Amino acid sequence: MKRRGLKHLSLMYFLAVILTISVYAQQKNPSTTEGKFKPTFESLKQYRYPEWFRDAKLGFWAHWGPQAVPRQGDWYARKMYQEGSADYNYHLAHYGHPSKFGYKDIIPLWKAQKWDPDKLMALYKKAGAKYFVSMGSHHDDFFLWDSKLHRWNAVNYGPKKDVVGLWQKAAEKEGLRFGVSEHLGASFTWFQPSHMADTTGPMKDVPYDGNDPMYQDLYHAKAAADDHGWLSKNKEWQREWMFSIKELIDKYHPDLLYSDSKFPFGEYGRNLVSYFYNQDMKKNGGELEAVYTCKQASDGMWVSDLERGVKDTISKFPWQTDTSIGDWYYRTGQKYKSANLVIQMLVDIVSKNGNLLINIVQTPEGDLEPDVLNIVKGIGQWMAVNGEGIYGTRPWKVYGEHPADEPAVKGGKFNERKMKYSARDIRFTTKGDTLYAFCLGAPTGDIKIHSLGSHTKWADKTIKSVEMLGSDSRIRWRQRGDALVIRKPANLPAAQVKVVGFRIEFKE
Repeated sequence: MKRRGLKHLSLMYFLAVILTISVYAQQKNPSTTEGKFKPTFESLKQYRYPEWFRDAKLGFWAHWGPQAVPRQGDWYARKMYQEGSADYNYHLAHYGHPSKFGYKDIIPLWKAQKWDPDKLMALYKKAGAKYFVSMGSHHDDFFLWDSKLHRWNAVNYGPKKDVVGLWQKAAEKEGLRFGVSEHLGASFTWFQPSHMADTTGPMKDVPYDGNDPMYQDLYHAKAAADDHGWLSKNKEWQREWMFSIKELIDKYHPDLLYSDSKFPFGEYGRNLVSYFYNQDMKKNGGELEAVYTCKQASDGMWVSDLERGVKDTISKFPWQTDTSIGDWYYRTGQKYKSANLVIQMLVDIVSKNGNLLINIVQTPEGDLEPDVLNIVKGIGQWMAVNGEGIYGTRPWKVYGEHPADEPAVKGGKFNERKMKYSARDIRFTTKGDTLYAFCLGAPTGDIKIHSLGSHTKWADKTIKSVEMLGSDSRIRWRQRGDALVIRKPANLPAAQVKVVGFRIEFKE
């Protein structure tokens, strides 16, 4: 009876895989949808950045899913299949060999039993976030939405909840714009180690569970020998990606869609992004409010994203940094960015026409550690006082000033660790006729802003007043020929964040 039951179960899994393939095959190309945007780069150049995104400046992100369960940080679903790696050794010691206990067996352990999206979203709004982004699917090919195309989703397994849908309801309740990130594009090649086997030891040549045909709808089929780039060359996989993300768009109509890659898959990517823009215009009565972001220069067609990086000058087009308070997924004992560093990065990014999207690391259970909670509250305390110089602002003539005797950091991705901010770093933002100047550290003496000297090339108006944000105290200052000199305020911010903001008005 047991053997017959296993055969019946295997047949059910096999039929499920065949059914999934059949469903994808029957999907209609999204480019057939009528609308302003056609699936060409020339057509995508009609894109105009929505004001909500340009005004928002700060977004929070839930980079969260089953990979948090082992508490080992990012990429666990891949590294557990890489013989000799720290995650492989951890998996062997805690769960067993990946031929017997694979990632498919980790997924049901993700219960999210302490997750309260309404409570977290209220906290994030209070902390100053203007938009929120949910993970849609990471490279582990597990969908956090209620998918009818893919059985490996959070409604069928793990928490058995529509994670994306519940995040969206919580965001809408708090008045935050809602986005979804898709990391599926890289999944097809990223997950290939699951098809390998140990090369040494007692389990040598025993295939990992990714080789089992019953689970190829999770781990994908084995890729061609020359298909190992971040984005697969396999046209069928590209098509599968397109229809998976189209389902996500059709079900939730997010304000923002993020791809963890350069612009993906040629014609399939152009079909999807043009469809995303067109359906958003239909939803909004002809107004385009959708934001698509990927890791490629935009030429005005989308929002270019820098992972863990900052630009070194003002960008012509709005852009976004994506980073995390700590590791991307929960990791035991990890160190987090301070609230002060988050705000320093935010001000630097905003001064250069960018937004900051930051991942708030959740435990596997779905709540926040006390350290993370304290950081989020610190961000909120600063934003409550200084937000007028952040939200709705635009860059000034120059982004700011950097100490001449300190090395300059070249702009680009993964440069955030090189960034060193101090009280001598000044950043500017503007709103109407008002200029905001931020000192990125607690000053120990007078603050000298050379760009605002009366004889400098940037000074076309005389300064009328200088006030410190969040303070009624009189600020002593004078505009010299070479600099605006602000006497060190008697009462500096007492919160975790030491970034000091000033409101500067000019005479007519």
